[in-house]
Amino acid sequence: MHLLLDILTIVLPVFLVIALGTALRRWKLIDPAFVQQTNRLVYYVALPLLLFYKIGSADFSSNFSAPLVAGSALAVVGIFFASYLWARLRGYPPESRGTFSQGSFRGNLAYVGLALALSAYGEEGLTRAGILMGFLVPVLNICAITALLLPQKKGEQTTGAAFWFRQLAYNPLILASFTGLGWSYLQLPIPEILARSLEITTGMTLPLALLALGGTFSLARLKGDLHRALLASALKLVVLPLLALALLLLFGVRGTDLGIGLLMAGTPAATATYIMAHQMKGDAELAGSIVMISTLLSVLTYSAGLLILRMTGL
Repeated sequence: MHLLLDILTIVLPVFLVIALGTALRRWKLIDPAFVQQTNRLVYYVALPLLLFYKIGSADFSSNFSAPLVAGSALAVVGIFFASYLWARLRGYPPESRGTFSQGSFRGNLAYVGLALALSAYGEEGLTRAGILMGFLVPVLNICAITALLLPQKKGEQTTGAAFWFRQLAYNPLILASFTGLGWSYLQLPIPEILARSLEITTGMTLPLALLALGGTFSLARLKGDLHRALLASALKLVVLPLLALALLLLFGVRGTDLGIGLLMAGTPAATATYIMAHQMKGDAELAGSIVMISTLLSVLTYSAGLLILRMTGL
């Protein structure tokens, strides 16, 4: 019983803040315009500053784990290929094929993953998760763009190499992560005044991110083929973490790094899957359903996963 309470203490606070964001919107204390602006503030300013500060001020040699990065990335790529092949063999319509695949592997690392890493493992967990995220975001973006472009006929494709390059080169999370990685690797100091300013500024990041995520939550998005949405959610919340667990154990990852790898692998589908599906001629209704279903179910899958980790001593 004590172990279960410990797990709920880690998981529930994160999702209660998300629920608070939903409640605030329903009570009209925040509106869609506020949520949109908050998302922009978090994505373009607060989260990049947090990633740079936590990664840049960390000891790279003691916080970077090549097996953790490799195992996590391989799990994502594996689910990308498996989900896309399944959608093709099952004859999903072209607009649903890429959306289904993207929802099966692209998780909300920035908002949910980092918050849970902090809740479970403290500042050290947040730093290690931030470094892992710095390497995973490019992998996720490449796989997501590929999944959405492949179903399109060659003559219909309006995006190519230039689009891929912009998605990677101008992504603020990628830029901040790799700047922080370089800063940490070179062991450059962060001036005390700047460090104190970043400490204050970045304190707002995860609470704002979770409130904004809750503010976008709407059961009205549960449309389209819910069977496909449930299957994609199962791949994202169950199969991907299990594959990541197998690969990480194979690569010798244990302890905190193993827990962080599973927390990041088990994140619910990212809101960006809905936005990108809409922009790239995918099935936006299916994407919205995957986001909603996976977010709701992730409370249970996270609790079960952490409970199994603690009981087995991994």
